[in-house]
Amino acid sequence: MKFLDQAKIYIKAGNGGSGSASFRREKFVEFGGPDGGDGGSGGSIIFLSDRNLNTLIDYRYTQHFKAEHGKSGSKKNKTGGNGKDMILKVPVGTQIYEEDNNTLVYDFTKNNEKFLVANGGKGGLGNVRFKSSVNRAPKKKTNGKLGEEFWIWLQLKVIADVGIVGLPNAGKSSLLAAITRAKPKIANYPFTTINPNLGVAFYNNKEVTLADIPGLVEGAHKGIGLGDKFLRHIERCKILLHLLDISEENLIDNYEKIKEELGAYDKNLSRKKEIIFFNKSDLVDKKDLVKKINTFKKKIKKKFEVISLFKKDDILKLKKALIKNVN
Repeated sequence: MKFLDQAKIYIKAGNGGSGSASFRREKFVEFGGPDGGDGGSGGSIIFLSDRNLNTLIDYRYTQHFKAEHGKSGSKKNKTGGNGKDMILKVPVGTQIYEEDNNTLVYDFTKNNEKFLVANGGKGGLGNVRFKSSVNRAPKKKTNGKLGEEFWIWLQLKVIADVGIVGLPNAGKSSLLAAITRAKPKIANYPFTTINPNLGVAFYNNKEVTLADIPGLVEGAHKGIGLGDKFLRHIERCKILLHLLDISEENLIDNYEKIKEELGAYDKNLSRKKEIIFFNKSDLVDKKDLVKKINTFKKKIKKKFEVISLFKKDDILKLKKALIKNVN
């Protein structure tokens, strides 16, 4: 399924039905009183979050959504039927913005959340409502109110426990595939991943959700290399898994480059709790491995782990670390 994380759509709630101007017509009753019923209310536009969805792609091809109008009232004081509400499903993590794409209206952070965005119009009044001691045969009735209508933006921010960050080709997608059932595209060239991928890892009857975003490069916060488009998908993550390719030469520069890009995009991202993993240890001989680790230790005073995704023990070690840091 194609991934889409923003869409602009037009929504129109239903108009209220008109009231009826009607009079009783009964045998042997020469002057029947008013019996016009009220109009029904128009249907509203309601959004519903669904954790089984992970894209807004349905809103690319259909951009106009209209709820049913209320039915008009009728004789014998019958109220018109209400218009049916329109329920629009969105992924958990979807945010609704006004047309300016800046004013937040609602943020879906849980499954099965409902939010009424556009109210249907109220039904008009039938002439029976206007009967009085002065006017026993009113002809007055009112039309239904118009339903609300406007353009809105839908923005999707993926919700996951762990956000996987690193340079292109660090092995992020391979890591996701190794510890979850996700099947991201994997290849030995940069920017294989061009959309966020989600997966769930299980260990010791506990689970953790991971989000893999496209690799970051210098200038990512400005939009270079797809960066700014996808950094928002890790804003909600509890922790960051910083993955480094230990077969690369400039480990410290590579680490600091990612930290700088995170901070330039949002200072809160660079302050998030992180766990560091060196990947591809199987590509480096033991002597070089020890040298690189010691050099990194001297400059970066943080704990880290060294793994190879081809070793089952290392995959278990990774899962344990994730569960420990998230729960």
